[in-house]
Amino acid sequence: MDVFELVHDLIARDALTGATLSKPRRSDPARASKITVDPVLADRELRYRWRHHAATRTTDENLAPDETERRLLHLIGGEFRQALLRATDADHQVLAAGGAATILRRPPTRPRPTFAHDRRKRRLLEEGTPVPFLVQLGVMTREGRVKADRYSKFRQVNRFLELVDDVLPQLPSGPLRVVDFGSGKSYLTFALHHLLSAVHGRQVDLVGLDLKEDVVATCQALARRLRADGLRFEVGDIAGYGGDRVDLVVSLHACDTATDAALERAVRWEAPVILAVPCCQHELSPQLENSALSPLLSRGLLRERFAADVTDAARAQLLEAIGYDVQLVEFVELEHTPKNVLIRAVRRPSRDRAKAFGAYLAFKAALGIEPTLERLVEDLLPGHR
Repeated sequence: MDVFELVHDLIARDALTGATLSKPRRSDPARASKITVDPVLADRELRYRWRHHAATRTTDENLAPDETERRLLHLIGGEFRQALLRATDADHQVLAAGGAATILRRPPTRPRPTFAHDRRKRRLLEEGTPVPFLVQLGVMTREGRVKADRYSKFRQVNRFLELVDDVLPQLPSGPLRVVDFGSGKSYLTFALHHLLSAVHGRQVDLVGLDLKEDVVATCQALARRLRADGLRFEVGDIAGYGGDRVDLVVSLHACDTATDAALERAVRWEAPVILAVPCCQHELSPQLENSALSPLLSRGLLRERFAADVTDAARAQLLEAIGYDVQLVEFVELEHTPKNVLIRAVRRPSRDRAKAFGAYLAFKAALGIEPTLERLVEDLLPGHR
């Protein structure tokens, strides 16, 4: 029996109780170094949960049996040199290092399928429960059903609230002061207000700031209709916004160096938490210089993508040098930008700032860059007189 016959037989008989794919042919931190496959019951139907284990994250997806069969046949011997296929009657070790695959048959280690139930992950906003701002914004019906063409927005709002909810313990007790720079249509601004006030019962003063007067007027009218105490919208830009103290700074689609302006305001306030999704990161692309990277930097598309990653890395390192713990978290793409990285920074004055700044200087020198954020916060960096 060859690999094709084996996989087809196991799937056809519903006999596959688990699989592990290992030893990838290419070493790439962004790609899975191992994949595990397990049967699950989703809405009482057999599915297979594929779990992709990469260096920096683990992702899941559920596939139907026929798609699982096609995927296994594509990956075994293609991208992975080794696979363990567990079945009710035997385990099958597949070695596909080169040429024809070798299949070793062993006694079963999982003779019965262990079904996991694919329970729906509990969201902070549950479908079926009307949420006033989502109803008003056309994401939900009055009965709480998410409209089919707005489900991506519903998912985005929930993902954002998950990321905020994780850092709420880092915010001070008492009334909270929050600023959302570039609030736009304000789906996430209203969601943030709902999370803080309705879900957690916090007293909040939340300001959504945007340059477009008509957008601000629309959002302010909606806030009044919702009777959203502590939520207001103002016309203004980031650089000109004042205030003595802000506990949470949000900036979700500030273009290019406007993100740096938002980060500067946040660190000068010593904001305990910063959340930023950068957009349109063009500043560093023309600056990049490194002869060893010329195969990458000489290609416009790759240079642009690399420049965006360099910009995020430089910002994260500078924030750490100022005294923040920083995570770059995968987000859901905003309608304003294809970028899907959220910078989440929590103030930690006790961290080793000098070490972080030294790493930043080495990074900067290797790539020949002069980021705007460094200039804006120069007086806050270690060694400044």
